[in-house]
Amino acid sequence: MSRQTDCRADHPENETISFPGTGDDAAPWRLYNRLIADIPDDARVVDYCLGTHWSYLEAECGMGVSFTCSGGAPRRFTCDLRGKRLREVAELSKSWNFAEATLGTAALNAWHAQPALLDPLGAAYDEPVEQPDGTLCKLDAFELWRPRVEAAEASSGRRQNVVVVGHFPHVARIKDYAELTVLERNCTQSDDTPDPACEYVMPSADFAFITGVTFINKTAPRLLELSRSARTVMVGPSVVLAPHLFKWGVNMLAGSVVADPEKTRFAVKNGAGKLFGEAVRMLTLEQR
Repeated sequence: MSRQTDCRADHPENETISFPGTGDDAAPWRLYNRLIADIPDDARVVDYCLGTHWSYLEAECGMGVSFTCSGGAPRRFTCDLRGKRLREVAELSKSWNFAEATLGTAALNAWHAQPALLDPLGAAYDEPVEQPDGTLCKLDAFELWRPRVEAAEASSGRRQNVVVVGHFPHVARIKDYAELTVLERNCTQSDDTPDPACEYVMPSADFAFITGVTFINKTAPRLLELSRSARTVMVGPSVVLAPHLFKWGVNMLAGSVVADPEKTRFAVKNGAGKLFGEAVRMLTLEQR
C-alpha cells in the first residue's frame, strides 16, 4: 500500500494508536511505558491543538502543553484524537514523527502536570524574588542552581563542568561561574556544540540541565544515562512532571502546569498572548 494511502485520515490502520515492539520494557522504552502506565484508563481527550510554537492537549483530568517539534518520520496517525483514551494518545510520545510525539508529550503532561498530584510532593511555583536593587525577577532553573554550583566549586577546589542540552535564553551567563558546554541540534551561537558531542562531554559533567524536548525526540533515556554521575535537572515547559523520573537519576524537574486553560488555548491557537506567567505557570519538583 502506498505511503499516500497509509496517511489518509480515514485509513482504518490510523484509528488505533500503537507501536508494536515497544511494550516489553526493553531499554529505553521502559521510561515511556511507565509514564504512560500511570495514566488511568478512563480519562478521555477533550481537545487539542498542534500550534506553530507550542501545543496543548486537554483531557477530562486537565491540560498539558509541549513545545512543538517537526520533522522525523512521516506522520501516520491522522485521526481525530478527541474522545480517545488519554493513555492511548500518550502512546504518541513514542512516535518518530515529532509532531505526533509533541501531542503525545502534551498528553503525558495532561495527566502528570496536575497540581492535585504535584502539590503534595512539594511543588514550588515560580514566584518573583526581590533582588538587592529592590527589583523583582523570576529565578529560572539555572539561577536557582547557581549557589549549588558555586558551593560545589568551593568544596572541590575546582571550577565545575556544566552541560546544558538545548540553547536556553541567557544560558551564556553560566560561564560567569562554571565551565559551560551547550549541546544544540541546530547550532547558531558561538557557545553551541553539536548534540552528538553528548557522548563525549556528559559523562564528565558535574551538573546537567536537559531540555524537556528530549522526551519528544527520544534522546532523554540516553542523556539521563550519560549524566548519571552529574546532578541533573530537566528543564522547560515540555518536561513531564513525573516523580518516577527521580529513579532515572533526575534531581529536579523544572516544568509547567496550565493555570488558565482559556488563555492557553488562545495563546497556542493565535500564536500570541502571554503564555508563560498567566496561562502557564512554571514550577520545580525536587527529589526528597
